Amino acid sequence: MTHIISITNQKGGVGKTTSAVNIAVSMAVSEVKTLLIDLDPQANATTGVSNLFEAGGTNIYDVMTQRASLEDAIRKTELDNLDIIPSTNDLVGAEIELVSVMAREYQLQNYLDAVRKRYEFIFIDCPPSLGLLTINALTASDGLIIPIQCEYYALEGLGQLLNTIRLVQKHINPKLTIAGVLLTMYDGRLNLSKEVAEEVRSYFADTLFKTVIHRNVRLGEAPSFGKPALLYDANSTGARNYLELVEEILTRVS
Repeated sequence: MTHIISITNQKGGVGKTTSAVNIAVSMAVSEVKTLLIDLDPQANATTGVSNLFEAGGTNIYDVMTQRASLEDAIRKTELDNLDIIPSTNDLVGAEIELVSVMAREYQLQNYLDAVRKRYEFIFIDCPPSLGLLTINALTASDGLIIPIQCEYYALEGLGQLLNTIRLVQKHINPKLTIAGVLLTMYDGRLNLSKEVAEEVRSYFADTLFKTVIHRNVRLGEAPSFGKPALLYDANSTGARNYLELVEEILTRVS
């Protein structure tokens, strides 16, 4: 069975793309056949694994604007169990082009139907907004991972996201669930991190992942080398955190 999971939070700077990249790579290293889709016009997930595949060619913008098939956009990476569909800044125009398309919310879902059986997990890195691209991701997904940073205003805007999820569940995708809420940028030396963690834990209860992603220098450095943390420094706290998270995700969905 294929699990399609979107990693989303319309608030920027919460570790969304870092989580998408490192979860996908940790899955692949754990010998789980994985596809990572960069659906963010900022293309940071693409940059984050840029050393693992050849640049150029078809991308998710070509797919979403019906210029190419999703099959054509899939790239093999250096990891046997990881494929990626890269993004480009041009994707920002897809929101406008999709407006006039019939059943525009279902475009990504329709494209994924042709390839989903090849993978055990498909992870979608969503843009930091609640526009048509994110709605396409929610419509195509079985579950969501919501990263929340352990800083001030951690829960700011979360109500809007949860309301959007409820609307999608009611009108478009009734099978959509929250696979888990993930605490990121945790610093155990700070009372603030502990207070935010407690607040999130009381709000989300059983939905919250037990694994916490700690603030880690290596995790921040890795994207500038076009590598995920696991391939940049396998012994770093960030790399170990994401491997633990993948174990928890596999336990939850099995």
